[in-house]
Amino acid sequence: MKCWICSRSARGFGHSDTRYALTDPRHYPIDWVFCSRRCLEAFHVLYGRWRAVLAGDVDRKEVPMIDPSEIEQAAMRRCLRAFGEAGAAIGFGKPLGQYTETEALQVIDAIVTRYTEAMVEHHEATKYPPVRGMVPTPDPLANASSDARGEATTR
Repeated sequence: MKCWICSRSARGFGHSDTRYALTDPRHYPIDWVFCSRRCLEAFHVLYGRWRAVLAGDVDRKEVPMIDPSEIEQAAMRRCLRAFGEAGAAIGFGKPLGQYTETEALQVIDAIVTRYTEAMVEHHEATKYPPVRGMVPTPDPLANASSDARGEATTR
């Protein structure tokens, strides 16, 4: 199963619905699972705020956002180039309010794609923490041609 927050593989963190007893007909199993405690806690913050809005405890227009982490802020900064390239393709002289749907989707796609790539790059880089005292091993295929590494080449 995949994490409900970031879509990575779930790793044993889950949400239990304790509102109803197991014998109550309103009880049903919930498959809200998460990859980490961080995603689980982010889910609970969002879920709690959603419940507060539904209950009328919070003004519907002012639901606070979770502050982005340093990693997410770094990923946002890495989106600037993609945003600039998409803006350059459309033309910087055109105000955002005059973008067509296609142009707006082009900008959104560029930003979301780069943000996702940056988050995946960070996740892959930190997937296996370095072992103290060991020198990181270099990529064994770093000097190989791109064909041998499985990358597409354009000619």
